[in-house]
Amino acid sequence: MTTRSLEGTLFDLAGKVAVVTGGSKGIGRAICERLAQHGARVVVSSRKLDACEQVAEGIRARGGEAVAQACHIGRKEDLQALVDRTTERWGRIDVLVCNAAVNPYYGPSLGIPDEAFDRIMASNIKSNLWLCNMAFPGMAERGGGSAIIVSSIGGFRGSVMLGAYAISKAADMQLARNLACEWGPKGIRVNCIAPGLVRTDFARALWENPENARKRIRETPLLRLGEPDDIAGAAVFLAAPASAFMTGQTIVVDGGVLAGQPAAADA
Repeated sequence: MTTRSLEGTLFDLAGKVAVVTGGSKGIGRAICERLAQHGARVVVSSRKLDACEQVAEGIRARGGEAVAQACHIGRKEDLQALVDRTTERWGRIDVLVCNAAVNPYYGPSLGIPDEAFDRIMASNIKSNLWLCNMAFPGMAERGGGSAIIVSSIGGFRGSVMLGAYAISKAADMQLARNLACEWGPKGIRVNCIAPGLVRTDFARALWENPENARKRIRETPLLRLGEPDDIAGAAVFLAAPASAFMTGQTIVVDGGVLAGQPAAADA
């Protein structure tokens, strides 16, 4: 029987190195800031280096450790550079957060251009597989790590306007299950977070309209929209020792939407 050390806390990330894609704003930024708050050294990554540097500077100003690295998730060479430069600087990757995603089309499946469908699948699924395959061998050599893929409750539900995006997010959950089985014997855990509607720029089209926002809030048991920090808390849990026996799972963080409508909505 193995016993776990009581040194530190269940949420202690001191000495860990975390890489976060899409880390310059919204959910990704909140994840970067909260991982750093719990002691991780964070690589803030997105397409725009200046935006990443602003987040990294903010973390450093609060006493944390962070660096910025530009990375376009659709370019395999950028992803490899992200892994290589992180390893060169800090010697390891312990936590990998695949948060970056795209959705260039909003409408029924009948009208989606092939180019938009292909881009969604490549950016939201294939790039995550690429990045995991690049980072996992090094993780395995050092005894393991944690990968977190940010999916969506759209992966559980049919959609008339976000069909391709929902397909990609369902696939991310299956990707996590597959990788959990492949890499679990090497000590690597792979899990997903499935947010509901979160107040970010990425989801602005879904909440900026007051009427649509009120409707979504009425249908949410907690009677509010999500905030980026709501998702960051789940990411800290999945990165930390607190989730050491958890892999291949999807944590839904949606205010209760998938559970059903609140009492007021049923009245």
